[in-house]
Amino acid sequence: MAEPDPGARAWAALRAEDCAWLTSLAALAGSQARVALVGGAVRDALLGGAPLDLDVVVEGADVEALARATGLPFTFHPAFQNATVTLPDGRGADLVRARRESYPVPGQNPAPQPGTLDDDLRRRDFGLNALALVVRPEGGAELRDVVGGLDDLARRELRPLHPRSLHEDASRAVRGARLAARLDLAPHPDLLAQMPDALALAQDTPRLWAELKLLLAEARPGRAARRLEAWGAGAWLGPPALLEALEARQDAGETVTPQAWAAAALAAAPDPAAQAARLGLGDKPLGLLARARSDTFFPEGTPERQLRALLRPQAYVPLTGKDVLALGTPPGRGVGEALAHLAGLRRAGQVGSPEEERAALAAYLRSLP
Repeated sequence: MAEPDPGARAWAALRAEDCAWLTSLAALAGSQARVALVGGAVRDALLGGAPLDLDVVVEGADVEALARATGLPFTFHPAFQNATVTLPDGRGADLVRARRESYPVPGQNPAPQPGTLDDDLRRRDFGLNALALVVRPEGGAELRDVVGGLDDLARRELRPLHPRSLHEDASRAVRGARLAARLDLAPHPDLLAQMPDALALAQDTPRLWAELKLLLAEARPGRAARRLEAWGAGAWLGPPALLEALEARQDAGETVTPQAWAAAALAAAPDPAAQAARLGLGDKPLGLLARARSDTFFPEGTPERQLRALLRPQAYVPLTGKDVLALGTPPGRGVGEALAHLAGLRRAGQVGSPEEERAALAAYLRSLP
């Protein structure tokens, strides 16, 4: 049996309602225009997935007028002549005017200019993200590959599209690590050759920190961080061992919250507060990290206990007020005083187990008048 046409295979992988919407969009755009699904949706459809995020490039039609013609709610972004359309199920689909881009200042925002669909594909980060499904107004689509992305996908290889790709935008290295971890991709030699450029320009690339924050939202952040380390960029997020340890707990059935992933990443940083600010994480992960490093009691199954087991494997559950009462401390203010005494002994390293705390508490109670 003949191998199915890649375009037909990718089109068949899309949700039926998405195919219908894309077809209607192509019909609304007119015969002189081209409407193409691009990027990750095409890549994932070719890999057998059913993508939900739709990025559509429009060539030869006014994006704002096309968005309005759909009859769906939309937001127009004049700077890039793009629109975000809200689909009936609540998802957002991006309509992008076909464009070329240049980088007057490496690391900063690109300068867009109108272009063709092929220009738009060539401006992208990696070959396997530069595939397009050109939608026919009567239904169906044809695969367009002007950069060899289909071969990259077959080899499962991450290849930058031009020699200055990571020089222009160092954040592409982080996007590459996220993709490599998610899809089990190998770096093309060109990517590794460009990593020194990415490292040199990291501090001048604000988007890099936003990409690192997105990395922490991946299903397996530790795996992505390990890719960065292997490519020479481990300093951006710090050693991935703690993130990988959390992954192991997740694989064993534990729930790992977004705040726990973030706190684990901060724990590896020389200055957690500065790293939290760079990544835009807010105060909650820092608070969780501080609580995990403290001796305050937290129940089993909480993120604090989860992280504490990794950060301080020698830590134990200290005595609580209930334990102190059971061991003979009089009710009232004496309970708090006894707990404060034990906390001081823990900070001084003079007790290291519940048994030692009980012995210390007994000595403390004997010393009371």
